[in-house]
Amino acid sequence: MNNPEGKLRLDIPVLLPHVRDDADACIKRLQDDLTGRPGIERVHVRPGQGDGPGQLCLHFDPEVLSLARIREIANAAGARITENFGHVSWEVTGIGHERRARTVAAQLSGIAGVLEARASSAGSVYIEFDRQQADEASLQSALKKMDVTRAASATAKTQKSHAHQHDDEDSAKHEDKGEDHDHQHGGLLGPNMELIFALTCGALLLAGFLIGKFFPAAPAWAATACYMAAYLFGGFYTVREAFENLRLKRFEIDTLMLVAAAGAAALGSWAEGALLLFLFSLGHALEHYAMGRAKRAIEALAELAPDTATVLRDGKPVDIPVGELEVGDVVLVRPNERLPADGFLIKGNSSINQAPVTGESMPVDKRPVADAALARQRPDGVEAANRAFAGTINGAGAIEVEVTKRSQDSALARVVKMVSEAETRKSATQRFTDRFERIFVPAVLALAFVLLFAWVVVDEPFRDSFYRAMAVLVAASPCALAIATPSAVLSGIARAARGGVLIKGGAPLEDLGSLKAIAFDKTGTLTEGRPRITDVVTLEGVSEEELLKVAVAVESLSDHPLAAAIARDGRERLQNIGIPPASDLESLTGRGVKAMLGEQQVWIGKAEMFGADGLAPLSQAAATAIASLREQGRTTMVVRMGERDLGAIGLMDTPREAAKHALARLKALGIERMIMISGDHQKVAQAVAKEVGLDEAWGDLMPEDKVQAIRKLRDQDKVAMVGDGVNDAPAMANATVGIAMGAAGSDVALETADVALMADDLKHLPFAVGLSRHTRGIIRQNVFVSLGIVAFLVPATIFGLGIGPAVAVHEGSTLLVVFNALRLLAYKEKLS
Repeated sequence: MNNPEGKLRLDIPVLLPHVRDDADACIKRLQDDLTGRPGIERVHVRPGQGDGPGQLCLHFDPEVLSLARIREIANAAGARITENFGHVSWEVTGIGHERRARTVAAQLSGIAGVLEARASSAGSVYIEFDRQQADEASLQSALKKMDVTRAASATAKTQKSHAHQHDDEDSAKHEDKGEDHDHQHGGLLGPNMELIFALTCGALLLAGFLIGKFFPAAPAWAATACYMAAYLFGGFYTVREAFENLRLKRFEIDTLMLVAAAGAAALGSWAEGALLLFLFSLGHALEHYAMGRAKRAIEALAELAPDTATVLRDGKPVDIPVGELEVGDVVLVRPNERLPADGFLIKGNSSINQAPVTGESMPVDKRPVADAALARQRPDGVEAANRAFAGTINGAGAIEVEVTKRSQDSALARVVKMVSEAETRKSATQRFTDRFERIFVPAVLALAFVLLFAWVVVDEPFRDSFYRAMAVLVAASPCALAIATPSAVLSGIARAARGGVLIKGGAPLEDLGSLKAIAFDKTGTLTEGRPRITDVVTLEGVSEEELLKVAVAVESLSDHPLAAAIARDGRERLQNIGIPPASDLESLTGRGVKAMLGEQQVWIGKAEMFGADGLAPLSQAAATAIASLREQGRTTMVVRMGERDLGAIGLMDTPREAAKHALARLKALGIERMIMISGDHQKVAQAVAKEVGLDEAWGDLMPEDKVQAIRKLRDQDKVAMVGDGVNDAPAMANATVGIAMGAAGSDVALETADVALMADDLKHLPFAVGLSRHTRGIIRQNVFVSLGIVAFLVPATIFGLGIGPAVAVHEGSTLLVVFNALRLLAYKEKLS
């Protein structure tokens, strides 16, 4: 790993299933998903030698794209980063504000074996590390030396098994042990220790003032002793922070405050120095409290899942902890109970309130699956009407649900985990303010040093010059700027999660708020994703039964939406007629499939697949049938067996009812350009676009063409790509923001997308865009206020404003930006 000019080149061992060569589908997908993402300079994969893992070689900017996102993208592509590289995401106590978070992250980054470390002021730590050089125990020990300890929070409960350990016994024991001692309280006096110290400082300051004002007979040292004790309590955390930063060769705001307080003491102005430390420490404590409000909004998600489940054992109900549920268990969910795990219904009908996970406002009717064996075999293919999620609320009917995921792998647990990790991912504005502070703080120290010699130029005593220099140090400290963006990002992400939208960090949150263009995939995004067979056109000498038997046999092996429609509707048309078994299915991405039926090869796909890559062109009769169906706006599939064209199948997908209204709301929010991109024929694409109210439709696009289309749009302006997160993952990866719909039911969509709409409902997109625009506005307000206060205070202190008023205004602005950001938690979409 090297680091020229902030860029990293990292060779990551990845497990690539059945990799044969560089052209393997998994490798190609992984490269496609990474190439084109912001922050990626170059990526290539080298297959492993013998039984060894492959190497994912990345040249990237870790400030823009984190290793956590790379891990998610690798998982979604079918690869898995080997266990040589571990990662942990912990909730912690001892990080109360943004400067402390930066210090902790910097110290962790300096530990041997740590590849990446991030921390948030809300109390989250995310670490990527090389297991050959570091382990979880050593990382916890390092945190403990910084007075940072793991917290026993609701969020942590859902992530108990998240340390990438695959449930072996030793690991489980270690994790349990960690949970047992997760009761650290942030100090001897609990999590409010900083606030108690600040209030003690204030009390001592007041005592010193009262002694000096109203008790003239008291010893002269009494008031000074109170002020010195106030220094001790008010400066306790500031001194620790300042020295840790100096060890790291970093100048932070705490250093400026400490220098100013020390200067005031040197002048004998103990009262003003104590007032400075009191207001500064009180501001820290209140900032911690305010950020905790946003954090609790996220933790509330984790508490949605119940602690116990009623599992059926030998037909009898038994209550067990949710963590003991295994895949295949059947749980009984009584009326009005919360569901304990993800799964599918096998008995009973009910309406389930899915708002806690998907944000849907109305309960959704659920019914049992028709074929439980098929559902077990392909759980990701279970329809929404048969699927249930942990944390949702059952309606009036008792139901039985077969578990498909363990509690730590449920959609709810994954959302909580990803939101916690997202808190630590910085936005462009935050990276800018960090860079600004690194230059600004030394510049302020230099200015203060120059002002120390003002007495040489101006006729005043050195004491006055020294006092002015200390006042400028206070005035110029950019405390509000440090918290301006993180507070807004955390609040925005928390509010989005409560609304059924997962936003993975500050960067996509800000980008989503500045979009001017959005591209939509057609199938399953603007349409229902449930195409139906409308036409079966057979060629001479072929019966409809023969054509459908061949089509159903082959398409039953595929999980593509069109294949599922042909298999489902074809069986209905054939009724009880037997279907011959097909084998050796091979997907021809973006074109169709081929398989063996008996001794003959079968091809099913677009008309354009034939006449290319060595395949004979379509017969005139087949071409005529295809043209006729396309004129009617049908999606078409040609069926060929051996050397004979059997005919064509016409399908039609219904546009979503909510699509037209959602697109109109997006236009009202300022989205100037909306384009539908589709692999379907241009005429079919235009027909659907017209129905949902879009002016632009680009059809006949292969997956690689969609990528080029998105790159073309991105060259013109910021663009989002909305799709299912699976088939259009490469196109989403090349957009400014990739948005996946229906992510609650798709692991791949959750991993791939920058923004995931948990419900399979387009109406959540305007909510996400509106919230992001509002968040971006709050960030701008906060940055403007932060810099404006500094711009006012610096000249004011130079011309005589004292330390006391300066620190009062200074800390007031810090609290102002935090509470301004918290307004996002109450955001409500304005409906036109």
